[in-house]
Amino acid sequence: MAFQIRDIDESQAPLLDHLIELRTRLLRSIAVLAVAFAVCFTFADKIFSFLVRPLTAAFPPGQGKLIYTKLYEAFFVEIKVALFAAFCLAFPFIANQLWAFVAPGLYAREKKAFLPFLFLTPVLFFTGAALAYYVVMPTAFRFFLKFEGNKGGLTLEALPGTGDYLSLVMQFILAFGMSFLLPVLLLLLNMAGIVSRTQLSGMRRYVIVAITAVAAIITPPDVVSQLMLLVPMWLLFEGSLLVMWLGDRRRTKAELAETVTAEVPADQA
Repeated sequence: MAFQIRDIDESQAPLLDHLIELRTRLLRSIAVLAVAFAVCFTFADKIFSFLVRPLTAAFPPGQGKLIYTKLYEAFFVEIKVALFAAFCLAFPFIANQLWAFVAPGLYAREKKAFLPFLFLTPVLFFTGAALAYYVVMPTAFRFFLKFEGNKGGLTLEALPGTGDYLSLVMQFILAFGMSFLLPVLLLLLNMAGIVSRTQLSGMRRYVIVAITAVAAIITPPDVVSQLMLLVPMWLLFEGSLLVMWLGDRRRTKAELAETVTAEVPADQA
C-alpha cells in the first residue's frame, strides 16, 4: 500500500486540547534539551577546545593564551558551551516537534510542500555554522591579531578572555547559521502568497541594502566578517529567486496540461 499524507485531520479538537498538545511537545523538547545538556556538559572541555582551534591556528605556533579574570568565569563558560552545544544537538528534534504540532492543520498539498523545509532548515543552519567556523573565524582572527606589536615603545598583546571569546564564537556561528535560513523564509513567504518572485526581483537593490545592514549589525565590527556574510546571503537570495522561477515554471506547465486535458472532451463532443 502506497504511503499517503492525509488531508486536514477530521477531528475538531477544542482549544484546550491544542494547548495540552503544545505543552506536551514543549516538555518533550525541554527534556531532550536537558539530556543533550547533560551529555554536552560532560564533554564541555573538549567542545570548548574544539571551538578554540581557529584562535589557536591564528596565533604563531606556541604562542597565544586565553585568560579569565574572575574565579568563576571558566566554570560558567563551560555551562554556556554545554548549553550552546545542546541546543545545536537538539535543534532537529525541536524542529520536528514544531512540525508535528503544525502539521494537523495543513492540507496534504501544504504538508508535502512544507516537508522539504523541515529537512532543509538544519542543513542550511549547519552549513552557515561550518562556514563561520572553518572560513570566517580563522580569517577574522588573523585580521584581529595583526594589530599586535610595539606601539609607542609598549607591547600591544592580545589576551582574550574565555567568556569574551566564547561570546564572539557564538555570535559568529549563530549569525551565519540563522542568516543561511534566508531561502527558507523567502520560499515560505512565496508559497504563502505574501511575496512573489517578480516583487522580490523588483526590490533587489533594497534587499541588498537590507542584507548589508543585517551583516553589519550581527557580525563583529570589521569589514572582513561583514563581507563574508554579505556575499553568501546575496547568493542565497539570488538562489531563492531561481528556485521560485523554476517553481513558477513548473506550476505554469501543470496548469496548461490541466487546461488541455479539460478541453479535450469538449472538442470531441
